[in-house]
Amino acid sequence: MRRTILATMTVLGCVAATCAGPAKEITTKTGVEMVLVPAGSFEMGDKKGKKDEQPAHSVTLSAFYMDKYEVVQKDFEKMTGMNPSKFGGDGQPVEQIRWFEAIEYCNERSRREGLEPCYDLETGACNFEANGYRLPTEAEWEYACRAGTKTRYFFGDSPGKLKFYAWYKKNSGKRAHPVGKRKPNDWGLYDMAGNLREWCNDWYAADYYAQSPKQDPRGPAEGTKRVLRGGCWATREDTCTSAVRFADAPELADVCLGYDVYGFRCVRRP
Repeated sequence: MRRTILATMTVLGCVAATCAGPAKEITTKTGVEMVLVPAGSFEMGDKKGKKDEQPAHSVTLSAFYMDKYEVVQKDFEKMTGMNPSKFGGDGQPVEQIRWFEAIEYCNERSRREGLEPCYDLETGACNFEANGYRLPTEAEWEYACRAGTKTRYFFGDSPGKLKFYAWYKKNSGKRAHPVGKRKPNDWGLYDMAGNLREWCNDWYAADYYAQSPKQDPRGPAEGTKRVLRGGCWATREDTCTSAVRFADAPELADVCLGYDVYGFRCVRRP
């Protein structure tokens, strides 16, 4: 009954804040579970957060499918023939991933499902009109993470319940963990607040929010670093919020400062 009601809400067109949860989950041809994130509007950023999280601003997004879990090593190796991860295991999220390796996976996953790849692997340019897999935009990632909430974390303003939803510095044992072992957010997405930081499609600019378009923003036209979102197994509570932003060079990752906390998940058009 609940799924029927939610599906009806999506057809009618709902705003994120009024949606109780995802209307639909699918399993793709390559065996990956995805959640339909409904179209809607939300306030992106944090008016009390770090400088690059401001100003908080209204964003409206089209619907998209997002991977229910971070991409796991078994799937990454199946698509690419390699596994660069430090913490081995089929159900472990793939880490030690560069941005360019993530988009190569996206293209290969698209090809194996008969979809049009989104990326030019020479330039990193993304064709948003293609029906294949890509990395989420920064706005899509935060919208999906918040799941209709307006609080600092998707479960409230206090980090007291973080241990139930995320692997982070206090409970991780200094390592990444198999996906889906903590509680999901209200839209059924797992590990959005912790475990690994996740690559997004966007170039990073600290002042981008001041000039971001309101409809389906895709980040700056150019830059030197790509956005990473979410907390990770090595971070404190205050870096696991829904609005927190990070960035690194797409062709390089710093082994000392965070390489083994970088992962990703995919999105595609409905």
